[in-house]
Amino acid sequence: MNGLKTGLKSVLWSGAALLLLLSLMVPLINFVTLLLVMVPFVVLYTLLPRKSFLWHSIAVIAAVTAITYPLMGFSYGYIAVFFLIPAVAMGNLYRQQAPASKIIRSITVIILMELMLMLLLFQLVFDLSLIKELSAMIRSFPESMAEAGVLPNGWNDSVTDQLVQMFINVIPVTFIIIAFVLTVCTQFAARWIVNQSGESVPAFTKAKDWRLPRGLVLLYFIAYVAEMMTSVTSQSFMAVALFNLVPLLQYVFAIQAIGFFFFIAHERGWNKVVPVLIAIPLLLFSPLSLIGVLDTAFPIRNAFKKK
Repeated sequence: MNGLKTGLKSVLWSGAALLLLLSLMVPLINFVTLLLVMVPFVVLYTLLPRKSFLWHSIAVIAAVTAITYPLMGFSYGYIAVFFLIPAVAMGNLYRQQAPASKIIRSITVIILMELMLMLLLFQLVFDLSLIKELSAMIRSFPESMAEAGVLPNGWNDSVTDQLVQMFINVIPVTFIIIAFVLTVCTQFAARWIVNQSGESVPAFTKAKDWRLPRGLVLLYFIAYVAEMMTSVTSQSFMAVALFNLVPLLQYVFAIQAIGFFFFIAHERGWNKVVPVLIAIPLLLFSPLSLIGVLDTAFPIRNAFKKK
């Protein structure tokens, strides 16, 4: 794929990448531009020769670093590299004509790993723990309210501890949501742009064909057993991540169960509304995710195929 070649369009897309990176400094609009910041890099990698893409990327990173250096030092250069890595991976998958489901899965994991690695580096290099900083910040609020005399009656250290634990517990889920949303927004925008250029990127797999790798069943079993053996009061990041992994996998298997019922609807000629209605309780009641576990682990779809 080299639909942009090295002309004006590639320069404009590099300019767009630079502007989106700089816009992250602007309050209010940065929440929107964050969702699109990887798109120019994906488009450039997909449609340019790799050598040309390399020079465009170096130019963008150098420019954003030079512009922001007086205020931020090398921080924005690191931020550019952070987004460049999953963008290159997505563009490479586009070149390979990978299905959209694989792209979403792979890029979400890459962004999530980057976020986790960032936390680890902050703790090892700067001795800065997100969990400790978050705990200290939350504890400062009731202390400030107590000094002002507006602390609600019945509020004590136990309530504060519960509030701290609640916020700590949602950190991994928050990271996963961030990674997933960034990936999905980039996928929809970049795929549309690449397709408009005359190239072709596969669309999402139909719901009836959704299939999870069987290895997830083993991961679910291991995570479930490990969760039962881990103290609920632990505040280590790995323990918190583990407590969020089981419900997250249950949600993933619930989506697999939805695909299972779309498969049955297709085979039996049901109205398409039926599996949509079935999807509601599947997403609301986590025990029903067991259907997705069984569908992943065993070939139960064979029993519903047309004879």
